[in-house]
Amino acid sequence: MKIVIAGGSGFVGQELSRILLEASHEVIILTRHESKTINGIHYIQWLQPNSKTELEIGNADAFVNLAGVSINDGRWTNEHQLAIYESRMEATDELLRIISTMQKTPSVLVNASAIGIYPASDQKNYTESSTDVATDFLAKTVFDWERKATKAQQFGVRTVFTRFGVILGKGEGALPLMILPYRLYVGGTVGSGRQWLSWVHVTDVARSIEFAIENKQIHGAVNVTSPFPQRMKYFGKTIGTILHRPHWLPVPSFIMKLALGKKSVLVLEGQHVEPQVLLDNGFTFSFPTVESALNDLLK
Repeated sequence: MKIVIAGGSGFVGQELSRILLEASHEVIILTRHESKTINGIHYIQWLQPNSKTELEIGNADAFVNLAGVSINDGRWTNEHQLAIYESRMEATDELLRIISTMQKTPSVLVNASAIGIYPASDQKNYTESSTDVATDFLAKTVFDWERKATKAQQFGVRTVFTRFGVILGKGEGALPLMILPYRLYVGGTVGSGRQWLSWVHVTDVARSIEFAIENKQIHGAVNVTSPFPQRMKYFGKTIGTILHRPHWLPVPSFIMKLALGKKSVLVLEGQHVEPQVLLDNGFTFSFPTVESALNDLLK
């Protein structure tokens, strides 16, 4: 299959490209830089005044939209929040425009999303059939992003919204910052420790995207999280055990709010989210448990 990835140079995009190439798919990554081919991946310029993106792509079987300013970089100032929001809207608008020009439209658009659309709770369990929607900045961004991507359906394109949990990887994502206190022997419970952490290994994120592309019956929201969420306190203790470091110094909520500002909600609040659609369709996680994932990433 010929698969086009917007945001393919990022954390998830790099892992997805690796997996798709191993499966003998043709991979195109949309970039703001000049078009070129490196290590079997075709980079095609987009979002530039003179770029001829749709002409260079030709036809494609699938589009994956991972584009947007990272929510993990920097404090959530008003300017940064605006950049997070507008970058996603701009990229999705451009993908819709490109799809609209194609003589043969792709069969599927897999659009990134996030479990932040669900309200924070330490008691509720959320699946794709849950109708509760949060009202904070992240939830609004996710809601509007999904609503915009839904417009691909007017071109006959199956649309999937992969709602990512907290993605764990070796060099990027949330894990490096989470393990840093343990490396320094000052790791401990963050906030109350009762908040849920619906996490997922980056390899399973990439595999779930490939799975959604290949399984035509999948559409709409798909929670991309491990089937076994854990409370933050348990997760921290597991890090300590694997790294042979103590889990002893609590980090009060007010410290996290001072350090991270508005972004502190990512670690102080959480949701218990289950990947019901993936499980119902036979997806098998490579790293279903915290222990298996952290042993792979930390050892």
